[in-house]
Amino acid sequence: MIEHPAFPVDQWCLRELELHDDLLAQTESLFALSNGHIGWRANLDEGEPHALPGSYLNGVHEIRPLPYAEAGYGYPESGETVINVTNGKVIRLLVDDEPLDLRYGTTVSHERVLDFRAGVLRRALHWVSPAGQAVKVTSTRMVSFTQRSIAAVCYEVEAMGGPTRIVVQSELIANEELPRQNSDPRSAAVMKHPLNAMTHSHQGTRVNMVHRVAHSGLGVAAAMEHMVVSPEGITPVAESSPHLGRVTLATVLRPGQRLRLIKFVAYGWSSRRSVPALRDQVDAALTAAALTGWEGLLDEQRAFLDNFWRDADVEFDGDAEVQQAVRFGLFHVLQAGARGERRAIPAKGLTGPGYDGHAFWDSEMYVLPVLTYTLPDAVAHALCWRHDTLPLALERAEQLGLRGAAFPWRTITGAECSGYWPAGTAAFHLNAAIAAAVTRYVSATGDEDFAEKAGIDLLVQTARLWRSLGHHDNEGAFRIDGVTGPDEYSALADNNVYTNLMAKRNLLAAYEYVHRFPRRAQELAVGDEEAASWRDAALAVVVPYDDKLGVHSQAEGFTNHQEWNFSATPRENYPLMLHYPYFDIYRKQVVKQADLVMAIMQCAEEFTDEQKARDFVYYERITVRDSSLSSCVQAVVAADVGQLDLANDYLAEAALMDLADLEHNTADGMHIASLAGGWIALVAGFGGMRHNGDTVSFAPRLPPGSSRLTFSVRLASGRLRVIVHPGKARYQFQGSDHIRFLHYGQPVTVNSGQDVEMSTPALPARARATQPPGRDPRSRRGDAWKD
Repeated sequence: MIEHPAFPVDQWCLRELELHDDLLAQTESLFALSNGHIGWRANLDEGEPHALPGSYLNGVHEIRPLPYAEAGYGYPESGETVINVTNGKVIRLLVDDEPLDLRYGTTVSHERVLDFRAGVLRRALHWVSPAGQAVKVTSTRMVSFTQRSIAAVCYEVEAMGGPTRIVVQSELIANEELPRQNSDPRSAAVMKHPLNAMTHSHQGTRVNMVHRVAHSGLGVAAAMEHMVVSPEGITPVAESSPHLGRVTLATVLRPGQRLRLIKFVAYGWSSRRSVPALRDQVDAALTAAALTGWEGLLDEQRAFLDNFWRDADVEFDGDAEVQQAVRFGLFHVLQAGARGERRAIPAKGLTGPGYDGHAFWDSEMYVLPVLTYTLPDAVAHALCWRHDTLPLALERAEQLGLRGAAFPWRTITGAECSGYWPAGTAAFHLNAAIAAAVTRYVSATGDEDFAEKAGIDLLVQTARLWRSLGHHDNEGAFRIDGVTGPDEYSALADNNVYTNLMAKRNLLAAYEYVHRFPRRAQELAVGDEEAASWRDAALAVVVPYDDKLGVHSQAEGFTNHQEWNFSATPRENYPLMLHYPYFDIYRKQVVKQADLVMAIMQCAEEFTDEQKARDFVYYERITVRDSSLSSCVQAVVAADVGQLDLANDYLAEAALMDLADLEHNTADGMHIASLAGGWIALVAGFGGMRHNGDTVSFAPRLPPGSSRLTFSVRLASGRLRVIVHPGKARYQFQGSDHIRFLHYGQPVTVNSGQDVEMSTPALPARARATQPPGRDPRSRRGDAWKD
């Protein structure tokens, strides 16, 4: 969409100048609103036309059967799928008895704006009915960051011709008809009408509905309240039924007169609370929202976002499209996690049903790093959700014959939902990602209370998993065999470098925490011998290296595999997993997403500069990026090894993943991890930021064509602002005392209120790495983004 003339570049908003039917599904995702608890896809106010209606509550799901051609021990018996809950967005309009439907009549103008600073979706429409009656409609929609259970709409209608009879119907709709998303008829049947009515009521302009999800048993409540401003007195009519609540308003507007309807919608859900308690919960939320009022909600939203952008904004001069895309991405990352509060951050956020609404490892490895330095409270909640699911992870490990905790590859509640175990269960690196998120958060915030409670629990149980999963060979080396690393085009590999190095960090962190919190270590029954075994395993972990080629082998023996025949692979046959059997892919040198390269990014201290450069070039030529998670990692390491043009291209790919619909599935929801990757590519790539233990370091550099990069990071000691220009970097600190960090390895101390400038060395010139034929990123050089 970024290249479509209907979407001009605007650095602080996403603007659509006209509606295009063929882009409805994508724009419903792009313009979606969420606060991490409630998610509303950007369906039109009138409900139709639409591609995929979507109203979501984080954690609300249905249980569905998982089909297997052949059953096996340890296979999950059922899956979890996010469901479309009660839709409170719909406000239908009839103009002289004709429904406002953009498929009929004449649309004179239609504009939508997603405002990143105000946190609202605005819409302006000039429509002429088939009978020739003209109206202007404006609406502003929000999902509140400050009142977690509340979403709201301000809907205004203005008559443009003669006296116009106006009827407005504000609705709550349960069990909407949806396009079929699953080819399995058993699952489709389960998902068709997942909400069973429990109670409904209406009084005045308030409607309340409570449902229970058929198989998961979750209770879901939704309620709406209204405020009306009209030149003539209006008597609203409310009604309710098991799956529909409606408030109807009717009036006659003279030319220039307006009807204004403010609609507050409240949501709540629980696996435990009773139906009356859920009903009362949403009633109370509505009362609080009405007390605040529409203008009050807008003011709260703006103040919340002012604070967020003060810490989170990244300014990147030289590429207006990327600047817009990075802010767009940060806004969606915020929406995905701000008010999740002990719930997961799904891969698609709450913008669509993609991946069944599941959370994966990319939450901890892509999304939480951004939030750690911009909105750390959200990280604590996300990690507390992992801690809440620890009993299920302990049970899963026991089922697999392992000690400690085996967290699920994909899940909503904490139960494993992956039926394909080579890419699911065997991808144990997820557990190290959780451990890394714990240590990063604690180091950045100084939250010792979290560290002593949830943090040490997660570290100890994941360390126990690694110690039981791996073994010492006859020479004393610690091996972790038969696992799947981030690259899902290789499965059941021995000693995957990324997995082993992340496990090493996990084991050493657990060793450090049990000595830091001896009372908790005693409660967890960690003795000196067990802790010492973690340290011994970490220091002896195997890191495969191919001496002949002079590069690290992604996993043991990987560089001996036959190379994939890229020259014989048509461009339309990507992604490979949709056109070739996994058996063939698994035994060839072809990489779905940067795996060894991610090890370089996450564990930079384990590689020399020369090894980084050689490894990067080697794996670039076999990495096809069939995953949206790859480009930001490649951007970071390309910048690290001095390939700044290439890093810039990968930055754009990560940041524009959904605005350009590069994976052709934005219709199913946003790629939250890739959107987080825009920030990562700038801050960790061109900012050169690394955070290892208690050491924060920077190695800033700019790509050709860029004159400035500015970003801030929140740390326990305060806020550090980094301003990068060609050849120099300036550091500004606001905090209680001072901050210490490394600049290109040199210790730097900046006192609060001080401004320190450092020179940046020129990087050695290196030849640009090459990619498989047809898989190179689109270049940012020149005036247009071209193939």
